[in-house]
Amino acid sequence: MAAMQPRAALIVGAGDATGGAIARRFAREGYVACVTRRSLDKLQPLVAQITGDGGVAQAFACDARKEEEVVALVERIESTIGPIEVMVFNIGANVPESILKETARKYFKVWEMACFSGFLNGREVARRMVARDMPASGHRGTIIFTGATASLRGAANFGAFSGAKMALRALAQSMARELGPQGVHVAHVVVDGAIDTEFIRSNFPERYALKAQDGILNPDHIADSYWMLHAQPRDAWTHELDLRPWSEKF
Repeated sequence: MAAMQPRAALIVGAGDATGGAIARRFAREGYVACVTRRSLDKLQPLVAQITGDGGVAQAFACDARKEEEVVALVERIESTIGPIEVMVFNIGANVPESILKETARKYFKVWEMACFSGFLNGREVARRMVARDMPASGHRGTIIFTGATASLRGAANFGAFSGAKMALRALAQSMARELGPQGVHVAHVVVDGAIDTEFIRSNFPERYALKAQDGILNPDHIADSYWMLHAQPRDAWTHELDLRPWSEKF
C-alpha cells in the first residue's frame, strides 16, 4: 500500500507562546508543522520540542510582508512536503503609541505586519486549496486568522494596531464568504485578554499573578480551540470565535 502524503499545517508567526502551542497541537495530530518567523534561529527550540515529542516540524525564515518570499514559501512547502491543509496567521505587531506622536513609518509597518501580510499568506494558500479536487467531506482546507480585542474596538493609543486588526477581521469575513462555498473554512479568533507569556510575566506581574486563578489565557488551551475549528464538519462551521478568561471584562 502506498504511503499517505504528509499533510502540512503552516503557522505564520510561530512565536514562543500561542504560535508555538498551535504548531505543537497540529503536530500531535499528525501534521507536519511548518513554522515561520523572520529569524530561523528563533524557531529551532520549537522544532526541537516538536521532534522530541515524536512530531515532525520544518522551520522556514520568511518575511510575511514580502510577496516574493510568501509565494516562494508556499511553493516550497507544497512541492517538497505536502498540501497545506491548514494555515494559521498569528502575527501581532502590537506597538501602542499616542496618535499625537505616531509616525507614518511605524503606522504603515504595523499595518504591513498585522494586516497586509495576512492578505499575502491567505491569498497564496487559498489559491492552492481551491485548485485541489474536492474531497468527499467537501472540506478543502482551513485558514485561521488570530485577532485581538483591537479587532472589535479601538482604545486610546492603539490607533495603528486597531486599524490593522479591524482590517484583518474584514479580510477574514470577505474570504469566508467567498471561499466557504468552495470548501475552504475561514475563521477569525478574537483573543481577548492577557496570555501566559514571558512578556506578561516580566512587564505586568500583577496581571501574571492571576494565572493561579485561571485569569490569563493558557496558550495550549488557545491551540485546542484552533484544532477544534479545523476539525469542525462543514454543516456547523464557526467563522468567529472569541476566547477570554472567565474574569475578563468585555
